[in-house]
Amino acid sequence: SRNRLTEMMSEGGSLNLCFEKMEGNMITEWKDIPVELLMRILNLVDDRTVIIASGVCSGWRDAISFGLTRLSLSWCKKDMNSLVLSLAPKLVKLQTLVLRQDKPQLEDNAVEAIANHCHELQDLDLSKSLKLTDHSLYSLARGCTNLTKLNLSGCTSFSDTALAYLTRICRKLKVLNLCGCVEAVSDSALQAIGENCSQMQSLNLGWCEKISDDGVMSLAYGCPDLRSLDLCGCVLITDESVVALANRCVHLRSLGLYYCRNITDRAMYSLAQSGVKNKHEMWRSVKKGNFDEEGLRNLNISQCTYLTPSAVQAVCDTFPALHTCSGRHSLVMSGCLNLTSVHCACILQAHRTHTALPHPAH
Repeated sequence: SRNRLTEMMSEGGSLNLCFEKMEGNMITEWKDIPVELLMRILNLVDDRTVIIASGVCSGWRDAISFGLTRLSLSWCKKDMNSLVLSLAPKLVKLQTLVLRQDKPQLEDNAVEAIANHCHELQDLDLSKSLKLTDHSLYSLARGCTNLTKLNLSGCTSFSDTALAYLTRICRKLKVLNLCGCVEAVSDSALQAIGENCSQMQSLNLGWCEKISDDGVMSLAYGCPDLRSLDLCGCVLITDESVVALANRCVHLRSLGLYYCRNITDRAMYSLAQSGVKNKHEMWRSVKKGNFDEEGLRNLNISQCTYLTPSAVQAVCDTFPALHTCSGRHSLVMSGCLNLTSVHCACILQAHRTHTALPHPAH
């Protein structure tokens, strides 16, 4: 690791200049390097090298404590729990921590250590942490109140009571991934999110089969700034959910309805009507050069077999950023064989241009 750090330093010209300016200060060992300079080096090496170096050099341990704000330990394939327990007391300035796992390693005591020491944490990825229980969510609520982004996808052991408690404390949450959290995501949990997390912008509820229209409507009324919502596999929801989202969440950009087989044309027409109603907002963005930021840009209605071409075409016509053309599929309709006649504006325009061209024989 020391050789690799030396290579990185030789590659960073600005670091060499820093050394040259340190006239009269002899550096013979790593411990002689000032913490400020080590913090510069942190940005040039990968997370694994940083951790290894901190284990053999007190200077690196100081640099981590003073300056490390982002860390990923996803490369750790075993003993991640022990590593987190040893590192957490040093990571007092950490803002982003990625603990994604291929095989479940993390336990509640590691998350508790994070909550006890990393009070500035804003972005935490605990996806696929199958060993974690409600104790972890209660710990995060107690110690990491500044969380704005939390990934709990694939964590199957949390309850809706613990999730609701977390949202009552961590009210700054803007991005929350709960895909596959079947036990944690219920209508009561969504009601808590709607009541407490008014800044929520992105929410993934994929395959949370317990939720119904009541839960989604709570979100629509409580989270007006929602930009992205994934309801794929939420088999109980009906048109009522989409109508509420269309009417209340005017900034909605992405909506996933894959396998929501109770969705009918009424939902599609409500989305189209909301686009027409909010057209003045879109025109304001056009004038600012931000057209693509307004209106639906992604819609997944795969396996929604009750939908008819006219209703889906109405949505496509209202939101020009929805594409069915090759390479730009942002309107996904796989499994809906009756929707083959639905096309986006650019395909229709290309067809008109082609048919308008004079035939070479004329």
